[in-house]
Amino acid sequence: MPVQDQGDNPSAEIPAAGEAARAPCPSAGMFGGMFGGLSGKLLWLTVFFIMLAEILIFFPSVASMRIRWLEERLNTAAAAAIVIDGLQPVELPRALQKETLEATGTKAIVLRKDGTSRLLATTDMPTSVDEAYDLTDVPPATAIRDALDTLIFGGGRMIRVYGPVGDTNTGVEVVMKDKQLRTAMFAYSRNVLLLSVLIALFTATLIFFAINRILIGPIRRLTGSMQQFSSDPENPAHIYIGDGGRDELAVAGRNLTSMQMELQKTLKQQKNLAALGLAVSKINHDMRNILASAQLMSDRLVDVDDPMVKSFAPKLLRTIDRAVGYTTEVLSYGKASESAPRRRQILLLELTQDVKDMLAIDPQSGIEFAEQIGADLKVDADGEQLFRVIHNLCRNALQALTAPGEAAPGGVRRITVAAQRVGSVVSITVDDTGPGMPLKARQNLFAAFRGSARSGGTGLGLTIARELVLAHGGTIALVEKPTVGTQFRIEIPDRPVSLEDYRSRTHLEK
Repeated sequence: MPVQDQGDNPSAEIPAAGEAARAPCPSAGMFGGMFGGLSGKLLWLTVFFIMLAEILIFFPSVASMRIRWLEERLNTAAAAAIVIDGLQPVELPRALQKETLEATGTKAIVLRKDGTSRLLATTDMPTSVDEAYDLTDVPPATAIRDALDTLIFGGGRMIRVYGPVGDTNTGVEVVMKDKQLRTAMFAYSRNVLLLSVLIALFTATLIFFAINRILIGPIRRLTGSMQQFSSDPENPAHIYIGDGGRDELAVAGRNLTSMQMELQKTLKQQKNLAALGLAVSKINHDMRNILASAQLMSDRLVDVDDPMVKSFAPKLLRTIDRAVGYTTEVLSYGKASESAPRRRQILLLELTQDVKDMLAIDPQSGIEFAEQIGADLKVDADGEQLFRVIHNLCRNALQALTAPGEAAPGGVRRITVAAQRVGSVVSITVDDTGPGMPLKARQNLFAAFRGSARSGGTGLGLTIARELVLAHGGTIALVEKPTVGTQFRIEIPDRPVSLEDYRSRTHLEK
């Protein structure tokens, strides 16, 4: 009965996540998001910044309005003063003076001409004046300060205002209450505030719809695609399709599409690996039984008196033992974990000779197997795991040398395993004179199912070798060489000696 993995029915495992991803959020609608989503935040921030700009503009504006209002009063008073001055030496009747002052909104009018001042009209002349303002040349800062002073503290003060009449040397001065001025300034401020609010709302609305179309809409599409993809990542219909623009969101959309496609490929590979792991587990179970039977039968070869059988029997037994060990560790590798190395000092030359015997190179093939390793060179490693590493590399080299249509330059076909110790590190190189590694294999080096150098290969050999070397705290890398062929370098450091081991060794030596 076939076993169904989680990838066959994703909705059976994550319905809650899918439902949560498809559930409408508070900011899903245009008007719902106006108050709680990114659109609403942009809208209110736009209103706030426009109002802030209007406030900064308001102070110079109201100061300018105040100056204009006072200048209008001075111009009206100046026109009346010129008429009254033209009636000299006749004095203006008291009733007419009162009507003139009421028309100009002042309490007194003074004409300054030729260095003299003349009181032309007055009624209810105050005993004191609270503030005096000269409109000849008012700095902006002074105008703003006086405007704020009138708005905050004005309304019941008597002020004196002086200014020139046109471009002449004649000046006019009036005394008046600032109540009408303050009332006019408040009316102006109210109108400015109302207009500012309308401009802010109108501008913010335009900006809102523009940003919602240019920015918020594509972002919602991106997030919606992410939610749909997370609910069912194996569905190709949930891959985001961008609009092909050149802005940042379009670039982000293309990157999201690429990421989703790569993730789907990875999920497909993981699903295939899960199916492969199940198949390998079944094969491994039967293979262990077959190898156990072969192991029992091979044990009887030791008792045979044939010299040739006696010479091959130990190697055959070691080979079967390794095969049994491999089948035992297949399941742990399928779980993406290798057993911890059982390290000890081993002679590297003996291990390399076992690799040579395991390869069983045909003498008629013309392929040489060279060993450049000192007889006493030892490496601190797990013998079985290091055997697998060197065997995988040598087997890849042998396959490259025996591949059809691949001729070694100069007719030399050789696999060379060399090693040397530098301090506490043993460096091992596996070199061949084959055609070299293709570019695709170099780009996907140590990647399972993608790093194979030959057609039909899986690339698992290099992947397993890398994991085993890393478990020893070492490194494995492809070495660039001036000649053709492929060379790998393995560096395995010795285990650090603990203080207890050092003391025990020193005690035994004494």
